[in-house]
Amino acid sequence: MSKPISDYALIGDTHSCALIARDGSIDWLCWPRHDSPALFVKLLDDDTGGSCSVAFDGPTEAVRRYLPDTNILETTFTTATGRARLVDLMPVNPPSPEPDEGPDGESESRLIRLLTCEQGRVTGAFRVRPTFDYARRPCTPLMAGGSVLFEAGDWRLRVNAQPCPTLDGDAAEVRFSLSAGETAYLVLTHGEDQDEACIEDYAGARRRLETTADYWRRWCARSTYRGAYREAVMRSALCLKLLTYSPSGGIVAAATAGLPEAVPGNRNYDYRFTWMRDAAFTVTAFVMLGYVREASEFLRFLRERDGTYGRETRLMYGIADGMPPEEELSHLAGWNGVRPVVIGNVAEAQDQHDIYGELLRALCIFLEAVDYDPPEKVNDRLPEVLHNLTARAIRHRHDADHGIWELRTGPRQQVHTKAMIWVALRDAARIARNIAGVAAETIAEWERIAAEIRAEYLEQGWNAEKQAYVGAYGSHHLDAAVLRAALFGALDPTEPRMRATLAAVERELGVGDLIYRYRMEDGLEGDEGTFTACAFWRVGCLALGGRAAEAKAAFERLIARANDVGLLAEEIDPATGAQRGNMPQGFSHMALINAALRLESSIARFDADDGADAMASAAE
Repeated sequence: MSKPISDYALIGDTHSCALIARDGSIDWLCWPRHDSPALFVKLLDDDTGGSCSVAFDGPTEAVRRYLPDTNILETTFTTATGRARLVDLMPVNPPSPEPDEGPDGESESRLIRLLTCEQGRVTGAFRVRPTFDYARRPCTPLMAGGSVLFEAGDWRLRVNAQPCPTLDGDAAEVRFSLSAGETAYLVLTHGEDQDEACIEDYAGARRRLETTADYWRRWCARSTYRGAYREAVMRSALCLKLLTYSPSGGIVAAATAGLPEAVPGNRNYDYRFTWMRDAAFTVTAFVMLGYVREASEFLRFLRERDGTYGRETRLMYGIADGMPPEEELSHLAGWNGVRPVVIGNVAEAQDQHDIYGELLRALCIFLEAVDYDPPEKVNDRLPEVLHNLTARAIRHRHDADHGIWELRTGPRQQVHTKAMIWVALRDAARIARNIAGVAAETIAEWERIAAEIRAEYLEQGWNAEKQAYVGAYGSHHLDAAVLRAALFGALDPTEPRMRATLAAVERELGVGDLIYRYRMEDGLEGDEGTFTACAFWRVGCLALGGRAAEAKAAFERLIARANDVGLLAEEIDPATGAQRGNMPQGFSHMALINAALRLESSIARFDADDGADAMASAAE
């Protein structure tokens, strides 16, 4: 029986990530980067997949948290004989001085576990059993001095520890027996240690903890967010930072692959790639929190991955290389037996024309944040980028596509896509007015076409019978993506038709505060859960529609659905509250951030209006 998806916390170093269960077992780890083949894959096969576990003798209770303003996990275990604190981290070393572009932290491709007995006495063992290449590559462990080295072809994992590790079959074991104040540590290193970088004692491991904590706290201190939901917002920001790949500036959609959206079902995808839509939305979240550098780094990624200046920008990219082919790992049982486990993602070949709007919205927000004085390489040939992206948006304005949900039932005339094409032209015109190199008549033409597109989707996207904007022209099916169109200004959230649409979505796609993406045949098996980001879009629409009190109550109930360390997967099962899909999901956390900002802006506006009314009444 697999552990619940909500059992997992995330640590990382902006190169790769590890998922750690509530019981302290590291069940997912890809090295040296997010999209590398996993060497701990117990997450997707409880029997075959390797892990790095910790087990205490006798019954054990565990509580955990992140150290404040960090991505360092602390788990406190209580046994019948004592209490111990386990600290897990992947070291990040800030470069000095910080470069204008490129990684703001240096990874060591290490994972460190520090165990301290705080009370009484605790006994037990760490057990390390890697299964390289998603458990497809045989592994030979051997003792090497005081460490254990696992080798599988070109892959290596070294285990250093105190007490010293021993071999137990195909695993390394580190037995510990600690009294109050005593410590043990374990270090996993990908590849081979350089002599000067070896960690040979607890003090060396502790120094990495202090350096890494300082890195994360300095990063958090750069946030401009001062609102009421700091804990949830900053945990989401820290999660999004973990999903970046700092060498390239790319941003993965999620840390995992193959976790199911439907149980049972076949909706088990690999999200360890950079979707233009998800990444652009992440950029807006970063900018709104004051993290302009992270936004600039994604634009660096885009510049380096797409040398066509927007002429051939694709739907998704690998974070460092090309996209791998989609492949089924038939030897893995899947989480809770839900197969198939899939790596790669065939959706890269789809047409999704909303991405032009996503990119231009993110670019517009970034440029406004830097007062239209971006880094030289971002500014390079900016008018050409605008011309290329707007030309593509206009060329595809009448085309059907697979849309934001990547439907496998064929292309449709998606209302959300049409709305985002309008956003693309609106924001391109907004940018062009603030830079040199775009003729006034060109801007006027973009605005003329944008007005035509808006008039079209307002007419053809409306279904009189449903009294709602639907998902596609001529359709009777509702689609929560229209809520997102309202958040971008493509639909007016205060206008009667949009109010009716929100009511229809709540009625037909809603389960309390939770919202399904849609309820129609999509060519896949099983009933998926509600989509977490959609629930936050509803909060945004409520706030923008002047219903701040309802929005606030719904938002607070939603953030309470995060797991014990504040993380959210892609979906939530409305019947059980269980999290579903890849974990943690960037889309969920960026939607949380944006909902919090819209909500607090709405509340501030409401308070200002109340204050003005009170002053007017007093004057009378």
